[in-house]
Amino acid sequence: MLRHAIAPSRRFTKASHDVVRHARLTSDAKILLLAVQGLPDDQAGRPLGEHARRLGITGRAYQKAKELLVAHGYVHEWREQGERGRWVTEQLLSNVPLAPEEAASLRQGPAEGPPSALEPAVGEPAGRVVGPQVPVDEEQEKNFPRPPSEAEPEAEPEATPDAGPPDLRSETGAGLGAEAAEGERVLLSLRHVRRELYLGVREARGLAELAARWLLRGVSADELRRVLTSELPREGVRSAVGFLRFRLLHKMPPELPVEAAPQAAGPPRVPELLTCAAASEGEEHVFRPVADETECRDCRQRAAWAYWERHRALADPEADGQSWRQRFAKLGVAADGEGAAQVAP
Repeated sequence: MLRHAIAPSRRFTKASHDVVRHARLTSDAKILLLAVQGLPDDQAGRPLGEHARRLGITGRAYQKAKELLVAHGYVHEWREQGERGRWVTEQLLSNVPLAPEEAASLRQGPAEGPPSALEPAVGEPAGRVVGPQVPVDEEQEKNFPRPPSEAEPEAEPEATPDAGPPDLRSETGAGLGAEAAEGERVLLSLRHVRRELYLGVREARGLAELAARWLLRGVSADELRRVLTSELPREGVRSAVGFLRFRLLHKMPPELPVEAAPQAAGPPRVPELLTCAAASEGEEHVFRPVADETECRDCRQRAAWAYWERHRALADPEADGQSWRQRFAKLGVAADGEGAAQVAP
């Protein structure tokens, strides 16, 4: 890719690489942040939504951009009730992420009055009240007039036994698999419930093993999220990592009872040979029963056929081989010349 860039001499905004290369901010959020940052003081006092409408960012796009700026500490809001009972929303936009305490101190501003009226008049130097410093690696970039010569590839440092591999997957705990991944997703989703429980990816993976133990003990993901976000301290959470680690350890549910493993089935029992009860004398034979029968299969089959033949002879009048005249004569009925049957006296 070729690149041609001319640094503007006027009408430009100085943008930090942390904002331009931010992996979690959308393009609308970055444009809104940079546009408001470059406004003059007489135009910067308008609400953030009005600046977004002037840039064409409206509706759901504006809501998404604002949520990301608030979640990452670039925008802070305070909603208070004024003297006449009206609610007023005050917004603070910063080009560096600020913690709630830092934003509150910037909102209050420096103490007013002459230096001689302050108590004590002279004191020790105070710390910074603004956001964190820009990373050093972003400010040490240099612009060369021509491409530098290719340097020889540096040898990779040998891994020491104490130092772990750089792969982040080693922090999730071996042998947990899907439960560790599900626990990491639950920990990363806490920021949407309570902003003070915001965790980075590396911090969430460090606690994923503890969260996976909850899931292995029968706790669902929704129940785990509810336990971690309910009944928070009134003074707030100072360290999200320390608070969540303490709660995961001290409120962990008991292990599920181990079910007794079923005993292995032994070899099938082979029944002993029995003498067939239907066999006649001199023709005794044995068989191996399947259940509790006392006759072999062939004898039971012959008995079934004989039983069926007897019932068939009773039900079928043609089974005895006599015609209807013979059967009538047997019943004492005679036939006259006209074909009408009369019963003999």
